[in-house]
Amino acid sequence: MTPLELPARALVVGLARSGEAARAALEERGVEVVVADRKLGNDTDLSLLDGVDVLVKSPGVPGEAALPAGAHARGIPVWSEIELGFRLLPEHPILAVTGTKGKTTTSELLGHMLAAPVAGNVGRPLTDLAGQVEPGGLIVCEVSSFQLEDVHEFAPAVAVLLNLERDHLDRHGSVAAYRAAKLRIFENQGPNDVAVVPRGFVDTGGAARRIEFHVEDELPAEPLIPGAHNRENAAAATAAARAAGADEETIARGLRTFPGVPHRLEPVGELAGVRYVNDSIATNTLAVRRALTTFDTPLHLILGGRAKGEPFDELAAAVAAANVVTAYLIGEAAEALATALGYAGVPFRLATTLERAVAEASSAARPGEIVLLSPACASYDQFRDFEQRGEEFRRLVENLER
Repeated sequence: MTPLELPARALVVGLARSGEAARAALEERGVEVVVADRKLGNDTDLSLLDGVDVLVKSPGVPGEAALPAGAHARGIPVWSEIELGFRLLPEHPILAVTGTKGKTTTSELLGHMLAAPVAGNVGRPLTDLAGQVEPGGLIVCEVSSFQLEDVHEFAPAVAVLLNLERDHLDRHGSVAAYRAAKLRIFENQGPNDVAVVPRGFVDTGGAARRIEFHVEDELPAEPLIPGAHNRENAAAATAAARAAGADEETIARGLRTFPGVPHRLEPVGELAGVRYVNDSIATNTLAVRRALTTFDTPLHLILGGRAKGEPFDELAAAVAAANVVTAYLIGEAAEALATALGYAGVPFRLATTLERAVAEASSAARPGEIVLLSPACASYDQFRDFEQRGEEFRRLVENLER
């Protein structure tokens, strides 16, 4: 197959949002599609690979799972849904954004600035946009390391790397493997493309023209959303928007009017002078360390969930150095967090559940203080995803106000 050809027969593995979108896009174009999913009980049936030209894998399916591993052994290409989307949108410049943290905020900010649709890891599958965007229209695409594992021809016109810290070690196994997956965003870019990277970042690979950004860059306007990390996101978005051809007035208007994204330092209520902030997207320690630098007021910090293979010692040191009154620990990681925080001298309470944590924090907080949900962990021990965890936090806060 040439880069933009589609297979005659495809196996789609994983029928969550991106898998269903991939199946629909392939079937609409006359491709014979076979599907596999754990819920169907056929996700280990290697006979499904017979006669298949390509396997399209949902990002939640690890590469060592039976069917992707079997495909690799047979020499059958394995594509991510992002790879398929790229092949279905050959006439559309793609502005792709990756990084350990800030991907969604930066992607949505760019979409807001450029009046462009946003797809990928942010929620809407890239394949959904095939045939839905004006010819030649720019598309902003958030891409995760899980999606970048399985790209082949994916070559964004502008590729943005926001940052690169330890994350997803439970999936990738090592920092080196995680880094390699992230940097695949650049590998197919040519000399007419642009790579946007943090100042001083080395070894991107690819042949794109390089543009650097920094948190202290002069911007055409200051961003509406608070925090040094969001100013850094704004600097990256500004560099990318300029590379995509946006003028300074358009960029400035976008910076001044973008309100932010739910579950990312999102104010969800105030009661008796105590503010409640939902940062449920903070699923690793880097995100929490950044959140802690955003506020000068005393914090009641809710931490915990399912650990992602990170040590908690650096986080505990950052919490100890911040203006944290008490940490309230929930979920599977509560005991490990308690150990790290205890060594760092941070006061904590083993709340176990989010409901109890909110109740205890609200009882202890004083006017002018903040109750901050910034968990440093995945949500899958007690919630479907970080969105559900954030919505539950919002609900609990709203109930406090009654």
